[in-house]
Amino acid sequence: MARRLRPVEMDFIENAPTRLVFAARTAAGPEAVYRALAEDVEGWPRWFRAVTLARPTHGGAGREVRLVGGTRFEETIMAAEPERCYAYRVDATNAPGIRALLEEWRLRPADSCSGTLVRWTFAVDAPAPLRLALTAARPALGQSFRSAVRALDARLTSHRPAGQ
Repeated sequence: MARRLRPVEMDFIENAPTRLVFAARTAAGPEAVYRALAEDVEGWPRWFRAVTLARPTHGGAGREVRLVGGTRFEETIMAAEPERCYAYRVDATNAPGIRALLEEWRLRPADSCSGTLVRWTFAVDAPAPLRLALTAARPALGQSFRSAVRALDARLTSHRPAGQ
């Protein structure tokens, strides 16, 4: 791992110099979505195409994640609230320029009787040129997120017992 990042706390989600927020809806309920995010960490590559490896570390208090193209992250789980929130801070990465990074997945029941509204916040501190590049990449990051949520939802709803 190339570099250690500045440790941040959960308030960074609101205070980061760059915040990219995306939302999507699933047919699967919050319990199933949370379980896929927080408890089946090794399953991420099956539904999030950008992820090639994800595994829990430190007895579940951290994660190791690798992305397509070779980017690696060592992370600390910052929030694990069943059916509500899953968040992690990047502690070390080989990605250049990033000073601090925190990602949060917020879940809430959809307005209708079933399903989940999934909100992903990508909060980052980096030099101005990288912040500008991330902002320019917003459409691609949004597409990646929406594609991942669709794939996750298809996976979760195909595993539901009949009648549920």
